[in-house]
Amino acid sequence: MSVPKPPKGLFIKTYGCQANVYDSERMRDVLAPLGYAPVDSAEAADLVVLNTCHIREKATEKVFSELGRLKEMKQLSGGAMRIAVAGCVAQAEGQEIMRRQPAVDMVVGPQSYHRLPEMIARLSRQTGDILEVDFAAEEKFDALPKSRQVSGPSAFLAVQEGCDKFCTFCVVPYTRGAEFSRSADAIMAEAHELASKGVREIVLVGQNVNAWHGAAPALEGRGGDWRLGNLIRHIARIGFERIRYMTSHPRDMSDDLIDAHRDVEALSPFLHLPVQAGSDRILKAMNRQHTAADYLRIVERVRDARPDIAFASDFIVGFPGESDKDFEDTLGLVKAVGFAQAYSFKYSPRPGTPAAGMQLQVEEAVKDERLARLQALINEQSQAFNTATVGRRLPVLFSRAGKHAGQVLGYSPYMQSVHVENGAHLSGLVAQVEIVGASMTSLTGRQERISVVNQEASA
Repeated sequence: MSVPKPPKGLFIKTYGCQANVYDSERMRDVLAPLGYAPVDSAEAADLVVLNTCHIREKATEKVFSELGRLKEMKQLSGGAMRIAVAGCVAQAEGQEIMRRQPAVDMVVGPQSYHRLPEMIARLSRQTGDILEVDFAAEEKFDALPKSRQVSGPSAFLAVQEGCDKFCTFCVVPYTRGAEFSRSADAIMAEAHELASKGVREIVLVGQNVNAWHGAAPALEGRGGDWRLGNLIRHIARIGFERIRYMTSHPRDMSDDLIDAHRDVEALSPFLHLPVQAGSDRILKAMNRQHTAADYLRIVERVRDARPDIAFASDFIVGFPGESDKDFEDTLGLVKAVGFAQAYSFKYSPRPGTPAAGMQLQVEEAVKDERLARLQALINEQSQAFNTATVGRRLPVLFSRAGKHAGQVLGYSPYMQSVHVENGAHLSGLVAQVEIVGASMTSLTGRQERISVVNQEASA
């Protein structure tokens, strides 16, 4: 009688966006048939994967710093540990990674990680190339395992890849490739599978998720071209308690998607819609292909469709040529919208992007001052939004244990972190919670007045 081999440890460190989180989950699925099982630390792993992001400043150097630490671990393992670099830095800097850090065994781009088993086999035979950076989104999705491992009540579902917008500051079109929409048949099949495994919230993800489009699935029995709003309506019929999507581009906020916010109860009243700046001059230099007025009109239309909706956004300060007036226009847009959340960053040049070679680069001290002012305003709005929820009853999806015994953590439909004491029995459920306290970063719920939303699911 043969003795089963113990699982091999797999540790994936994920940087960056929700698309990378989805990719990391699918890498685990791809590697599971090879006997790899997740472990909690790199030290315990036979294979370490850095799933990298190229958006933020000094992304490449941060990867090399982490690789230096992993190199020491690999040496202590006698060379047994395998190291792979995946994601957008791998796509952009693959050859440089292999040249600068010989401890790296494999480099795989975001459209090629379905080839990891083949790469591991080549590595064991010491034959062939161990760098894969092809742009083959369709091939990737076709090759991924049909079954997924699920580790909580919420799951990402990739519906779209890549970007055709070519904002002058962004590397995504060069690292993720052209826009590609998965078929509605494949998406619906994966959504049904996630629901069968107890997933209560589904998050549709893509670099420009609302650019998704495709033919109606075969099960519909009729033709027609779907946009994201159509897809959301049909996913809602599966029975998810909450649906979200991210990240969106203002150009692709179509009528059917806005109508879905009005009509689909499960679609969260929360929209992350990056604008980047409030100055038309800077928006044009960024090649955003919309104006501040366009953005404000979209906000108004969505609010008309769903009055209780809250908005989040992204902002870049100190873009080349940004004047004091341009920055004041950005502050003006923030005041006009009133954001529940927003992410703001200083502009930093990404090699190979048009903005990196632009004249009139803004001084770092000016960027620092503008960022501080913008973040102070955003924080003020976030605090006001959170405070306004005190006294309300909100459905909260509880996903994990808190720091204290019996404490459980979750998040509201507005993506606010919520903690409740003595609520461990609520983990994995959606429950109505009375909000009794608020800070800028989180809410406090009271258990005495909690009722589980889906009684059947809790039975």
